[in-house]
Amino acid sequence: MNPLIISNVSEVEKNMAPKFHDLTISKIEELTDDAKAISFQIPAELKNDYAFTPGQYLTLRADVNGNDVRRSYSISSPLGGSELTVGIRRVDDGVFSSFATSDLEVGQTLQVMTPEGRFTAGVGQNKEALLIAAGSGITPMMSIAQSLLEGDDEANVTLVYGNRETKSIMFREKLEFLKDRFLERLTIIHILSREDQDIPILNGRIDGDKVKALINTGAIDPASADGIFICGPGEMIEVVRATCEEMGVEKSKIHFELFTPADGQEPRKAPTKEMLEAAEQGVSVEIILDGSKRSFKLTDANETVLEAANKHGLELPFSCKGGMCCTCRCKVAKGSAEMAVNYSLEPWEIEAGFTLACQARPTSDNLTLDFDEL
Repeated sequence: MNPLIISNVSEVEKNMAPKFHDLTISKIEELTDDAKAISFQIPAELKNDYAFTPGQYLTLRADVNGNDVRRSYSISSPLGGSELTVGIRRVDDGVFSSFATSDLEVGQTLQVMTPEGRFTAGVGQNKEALLIAAGSGITPMMSIAQSLLEGDDEANVTLVYGNRETKSIMFREKLEFLKDRFLERLTIIHILSREDQDIPILNGRIDGDKVKALINTGAIDPASADGIFICGPGEMIEVVRATCEEMGVEKSKIHFELFTPADGQEPRKAPTKEMLEAAEQGVSVEIILDGSKRSFKLTDANETVLEAANKHGLELPFSCKGGMCCTCRCKVAKGSAEMAVNYSLEPWEIEAGFTLACQARPTSDNLTLDFDEL
């Protein structure tokens, strides 16, 4: 999947700032006519750097037609391997997905950021897990399902997976293999919208009515799940989440990850009076990253700290630039700033002084952002 992350899981924090490393492509598998699985070999010396929790993602970076392009893709491989795999589906006009599914070859190197993301499932913490995915939202579910089943003999997993038709199902063979391997502990329910199946309830899209129908027939039981993990298009996420809450499921048990906001990304708000006044005087911005300090002046009230830093040749960690993935999370150590949008920081983080560099615009004459503060 190509996630722009939104998650209500706040317990997972990295103990180091995310970094890019050059990794070698070890395998490329064709999943469907428009999707491939790309695997990277992890050198022994980088094993700790690429340790991950099932559900996290990798940010891939490449020069595409002279442009520095970054995209995030969820890890599909389980814990314990020497490779990390991501599933990439080509999308119309998708700059990186078209490049990745057409131009990449085994043996090439690609810049890959260390794992990030809060949409995670801890092994041993989810004895009964309900996974609901649509399209390429299956990618993190592959890692979650296999890791839970392999890591805990008492874990049971139910996967509801929506697609248009059988041929569009990503990881279909691997899902069948997992089902055969964990026959008593893994249940897979395929929902198809453009291909009729013998059982009517399995036809259509995953929405609130479909979830209620599956509950009423006993196919799924959200109330008994230790964790419900949802990934796919924004509208589907919102409807399924709301339905689960309506059926009495505790909010703390519902974990979700979105491609984009359900209603599309909000346009950037006009600068406030405070932003305009600060930029007019020239904001002295100090960045603390990996123990080093760098400074620059921000003079455009429309620019975020990330954009201004890039203009001054300072590379800060980022992935989506949309306020969703939390890769550029940092703490306001001095001064003040306002975010244009925020889809990922929890209320407690904002109260503690954290912000997103890709959305932060200064409202004071001096601003210090600490990326080392976790």
